Amino acid sequence: MTRTPTTLAALFIGLLTALAAPAAFAADDESDVRALGANLEHYDYPWPVERHTLEAPQGEVSMAYMDIAPDDDISDPPVVVLLHGKNFFGAYWEDTARALAANGYRVIVPDQIGFGKSDKPAAYSYTFHHLAENTRTLLDDLDIDTATVVGHSMGGMLAARYALMYPQAVERLVLVDPIGLEDWKAKGVPYRGMNAWYAREMKKDYAAIKAYQKKSYYDGEWNEDYAEWAKALAGMYAGEDRARVAWAQAATYDMVYTQPVVHEFGQLTVPTTLMIGTRDRTALGKDLVSDELRARLGDYPRLGRQTVAAIPEAELVTFEGIGHLPPIEAPERFRQALFDALGTPHD
Repeated sequence: MTRTPTTLAALFIGLLTALAAPAAFAADDESDVRALGANLEHYDYPWPVERHTLEAPQGEVSMAYMDIAPDDDISDPPVVVLLHGKNFFGAYWEDTARALAANGYRVIVPDQIGFGKSDKPAAYSYTFHHLAENTRTLLDDLDIDTATVVGHSMGGMLAARYALMYPQAVERLVLVDPIGLEDWKAKGVPYRGMNAWYAREMKKDYAAIKAYQKKSYYDGEWNEDYAEWAKALAGMYAGEDRARVAWAQAATYDMVYTQPVVHEFGQLTVPTTLMIGTRDRTALGKDLVSDELRARLGDYPRLGRQTVAAIPEAELVTFEGIGHLPPIEAPERFRQALFDALGTPHD
């Protein structure tokens, strides 16, 4: 075929366009989603992963965690515990953990049982009380008596439960866009049930994860930072053990629905900082309710005001224009707010 100058120019321009936009292609590319193992065996965390053994009726289970020392050699440094959300695991706290370590904190980042590199037993008591107890035994094993506890999303529900169970062990509670600021059952969201959750989880892949997170977390935006965590989550479902991952995820969805902590906020006795993105509208079961009810669920600006009014010693910090993930969407703003809450000078 004879190529005219116009044809050659078009090909050249097309080549330049393709070369100029590798990041956008990579962020949307599903080809690099690979099987990472049910316990993320083939995914590297930013620090060495250690193991905490927990006793259970069906045998021992292993809880993964990172124990990050402060950059400077500090005797008895203050401790911050970072609790991950439902669709994440400890590694996504990397930016926050590095900032804390650089400013003199020892940082403990566990993967809860059922998540990340931790075991995912089928026969297990997936309750917030149990996960809080697991976290307490981990800190006891590390000789940590007190800590600031920071929880994001589902980790916020867990952090609140932990503070209710072990108030003497919590110096400050920081809740970052926590789910569970409302009782979905009481609001009219019907019970889905384990079989239905499991069936949904067995269908999960990168395309479904991306579609949900893009709509629910990032207001239609997408980039490589967001894609990294979606692909890592998809990699847990991509292997032969996807059923084990799906069952643990279904069980923890059931936990989130059936175990609200919102009714006990008035019993919190520790200083609390609630951080919310004003664009966040996350709520469980929106697909099960009417348009009218769906519009009322997950109104974080309103829920934030109600929550700080309910907690005896609480302050509210808002991130204008940010959604469900301030540490990922606006890391500099989040770091500033976190250190302000901790009352610590920082670099």
